[in-house]
Amino acid sequence: MAATDTVRIPQTTAPGVSPQQSRVIWLLLIAAFVAILNETTMGVAIPHLIVGLGITAVAAQWLTTAFMLTMAVVIPISGFLLQRFTTRQIFLTAMTLFCAGTLVAFLSPGFELLVAARVIQASGTAIMMPLLMTTIITIVPPAQRGRMMGRVSIVISLAPAIGPTMSGLILDSLGWHWIFGIVLPIAIVALLIGARWITNLGDTRHAPIDIPSVILSAFGFGGLVFGLSQIGGHGADAAAAGASTATLVIAFVVGGVGLLMFGWRQLRLQRADKALLDLRVFRSANFSLSVAQLGVMSLAFFGVITLLPLYLQNVREVSALETGLIVLPGSLAMGFAGPVIGRIYDRWGTRVLLIPGAVVTSAMLWLYTTVGPDTAVWEIVVLQTVLSLGLALSFTPLFTASLGSLEPRLYSYGSAVVGTIQQVAGAAGIALLVTIMSSVGAAAGADGVTADGIRVAFVVGAIISLPLIVGAILIRKPADAPEGAPAVH
Repeated sequence: MAATDTVRIPQTTAPGVSPQQSRVIWLLLIAAFVAILNETTMGVAIPHLIVGLGITAVAAQWLTTAFMLTMAVVIPISGFLLQRFTTRQIFLTAMTLFCAGTLVAFLSPGFELLVAARVIQASGTAIMMPLLMTTIITIVPPAQRGRMMGRVSIVISLAPAIGPTMSGLILDSLGWHWIFGIVLPIAIVALLIGARWITNLGDTRHAPIDIPSVILSAFGFGGLVFGLSQIGGHGADAAAAGASTATLVIAFVVGGVGLLMFGWRQLRLQRADKALLDLRVFRSANFSLSVAQLGVMSLAFFGVITLLPLYLQNVREVSALETGLIVLPGSLAMGFAGPVIGRIYDRWGTRVLLIPGAVVTSAMLWLYTTVGPDTAVWEIVVLQTVLSLGLALSFTPLFTASLGSLEPRLYSYGSAVVGTIQQVAGAAGIALLVTIMSSVGAAAGADGVTADGIRVAFVVGAIISLPLIVGAILIRKPADAPEGAPAVH
């Protein structure tokens, strides 16, 4: 590996992964798969829930908004939780919350209780991915991290591949309650296996939680995500949907002020190692660049992947099940490519993956700007599959390089930052592109999704993707450094 493609950091991981540690990682992967599967099945169910619960589209949006808000509040706190509590405590708490929320949703007779169930589910889901990432980066030797992160890619990809298709089948035959009914036994089995087999990895430290930081985090990240979700949910028809400009301004002001005060308080608390979210992770230039790259990619990707079902179901008039089948090949390709990409990362570093990944991703997004009412379905399948491969070339090295660039004591905080950036950037991408799509349609006098609105939104997503190529050149792979080696940022 070229020296110019590495950055050396101290490591404390012993060579190899023991069978006990490997078992814990697989349990966490299963739990993450269940959580992601639940969320991808839910997305397709919204139109059915509107009919089944007799609610408006604006009300139905809260089933997604409440979940996103809870994630935005809990993820920043997860860095502290992973420092304070053991692996076993965190896992059992997260899976118990998820199982409880899924059970309440399955038994829910109406809208209000279903929203509450979504909040409970999100409380568990928000902890699971940071726990998985922190565990891997803590116990897996640097030379093997790419391959292990490749397994994470399988989970992240296969759950969305299965979710929409499974949801379409369930909705057509059993009804919306069974979306949760199918997930529930899988989650309970994962919880019971974890209760039997999961062990504690890493060290914990006793520190009191800073309540003002929790409150500021809730207002900051929650206000920002709420404002973004309102824009994305209502688009150009915000007045008719009941979202006023004043509401959006207040949400963004509260979020902005909350974030500034939260950051200021963390800078003070981290001097005594008491921060809720230690911002010293950003002292690593490689971590900061990797997280920025993930943010831009999430902004473009989540916006476009939200538009694609709208285009297929409203412009092309295909069913929810057919939509799931169209995106299935890309998700499968992304998942199965993960381990191979991980091995390439371990051997050759970031640039051999990130540069072609960024070029392919941007190129496919630009090709998406050419789709219209008469675009063949097979072309969409090819575009989505190649786009997924481009993303696969990027996500695994970015996850691994970002967290691997930190000192071990900052791993949990780095995982929390990565999760938070993805959540906020994804919400921003959805809000931006859906608003553009709706505005173009409204300007043309149309009500709803139009081919022209979709096309203009795709253009914006493609433009956003261009900085990815620059970032791909700058990010380096952390060296497989021995313990005690000096850090170079």
